[in-house]
Amino acid sequence: MRLSPSFNRSLWVFHFNSGSCNGCDIEIVAILTPRYDPERFGVRLVGSPKHADVLLVTGPVTHDMTSRLQRVYEQMPDPKVVMCIGTCGQSGGVFYDSYNLDGPVGEVIPVDVYVPGCPPRPEAIIDGVVKAIAKLERLEGESS
Repeated sequence: MRLSPSFNRSLWVFHFNSGSCNGCDIEIVAILTPRYDPERFGVRLVGSPKHADVLLVTGPVTHDMTSRLQRVYEQMPDPKVVMCIGTCGQSGGVFYDSYNLDGPVGEVIPVDVYVPGCPPRPEAIIDGVVKAIAKLERLEGESS
């Protein structure tokens, strides 16, 4: 089992846009600014799912992104947590009856933490990250 270095103090996150309007993505970028500064808590974005503890997914899953999302999920080492950010990822949102959707994220891969909103506030996303940390600590305790 692989964990990020200093797992109790750091959380490595990989962001995946599965077809969103980019509203949620803008809020994620806002979190990375000095106002919220998640790196002081050890939370950082990584460029590869092979190094991530958390998969942050935004948007409903389009036909083109279904296989890619599943592949990214499978590349992540255990234990892993999936966070679904925004209403579109949870139910399809305003795109719920679109011809090119395979459905919400939860129908394609298992989701552990949902953060509702269109788009959700940065504070809500940070609260979701706190829940993801708690989930990972429980998973780590179970595997020990």
